[in-house]
Amino acid sequence: MRARVAAALRHLLWRLVLAVTGGLTVTGSLPRGGCVVVANHSSHADTAALLAALDSRHAPRVAAAADYWFAGGWRPAICRALAAAFPVRRTGGGSVDMAAAVALLRAGRAVVVYPEGTRGQGAPGRFHSGAFRLAEAAGVPVVPVGIVGTRELLPKHGRLRRTRVTVRIGAPIPADPETARAEVTRLASLPRTAPPGRTARSSARYRRECRSSRGRARVARLAESRTGLALVAAWAAAEAVVWPLLPECVLFALVVAAPRAGLRLVPTAVLASMAGGLCTLALGAAGAAPAAPLVTERMRVAVAQQTAAEGASAVRHQPLSGIPFKVYAAEAGRAGAAPLPFLVAASTHRGVRIASVGTACALLGAGLHRWPRAYPAVLLAGYTLFAAGLTLVVRWWG
Repeated sequence: MRARVAAALRHLLWRLVLAVTGGLTVTGSLPRGGCVVVANHSSHADTAALLAALDSRHAPRVAAAADYWFAGGWRPAICRALAAAFPVRRTGGGSVDMAAAVALLRAGRAVVVYPEGTRGQGAPGRFHSGAFRLAEAAGVPVVPVGIVGTRELLPKHGRLRRTRVTVRIGAPIPADPETARAEVTRLASLPRTAPPGRTARSSARYRRECRSSRGRARVARLAESRTGLALVAAWAAAEAVVWPLLPECVLFALVVAAPRAGLRLVPTAVLASMAGGLCTLALGAAGAAPAAPLVTERMRVAVAQQTAAEGASAVRHQPLSGIPFKVYAAEAGRAGAAPLPFLVAASTHRGVRIASVGTACALLGAGLHRWPRAYPAVLLAGYTLFAAGLTLVVRWWG
């Protein structure tokens, strides 16, 4: 169970990353039970693409070169955590390392192997036999996978670029290096616009399903524009002074529609909220903090008591109390809190909450890329829950 949870988290992480860097198309699926996945290898981005494409039920592990990824320093820990990798020696002892994965396969997991043993520059080179001996030892099938686009996304010795990646999962094949190489080459060379195994009718349905709804497309364009950036900044700053609706409300609509825009919008919301909080702090110190909608007297009394006892650090209660951030800022100003301690405490708690919600929205948006027409329903459900939560908070503190 722990392995599947970790695999699901990696799956979501790399889905989000690839959504930001151009998108991911996946065709085919793994068979039930354990299997050895063999794929072409032209980029360090291949593993990210596979972990994003393969289902977490198989909790895939990836064979990685011991002399490169496990030679010491920070790489081994990062490789295990983010790539689910295990070391395989390329200069003697590799067969023993691969044989240790038999238990994983018999437990129903997938083991990813790049049979070329290194990154190539063109068509797949000669396949080594280790992956196929492993499949025979465990009694599991070999599944060929063709990866397209990663060489352009992250070239060997090059820089990251934006491009769409395609992962094609084929049908199980005999455990034979030449057969596997031919099938992986075929899968990797198919046109991106014609997914294998689809009829004309199903291809048309596939194109319709991948086409974003008009509403989501418009929101995505707004999210990626300067206007969207300014909207988020103004919303977050205003909410920290007088506006009653959280910055997470606008982030939800924009970032779910355009997950990659979250890289700009979420930090902007955090910074603008902190700037608005400092303004309200100054207004509170001057005794002129403006009245705000949906703020009750009981909220002010509770925050005044917390601030009297804890000073600027009382803002740590804000994310869970439901009391608006502006109330904490105003009361901290009235109590004479210095700007820097308040800013540090607010960033640690309020800022982290905004960033966490924004990240969750990006993950949700990345997960919805196959179902763009679900966007209006997701918005409706999200805002309904928010309205219900806001009503409960106001009544509780009323």
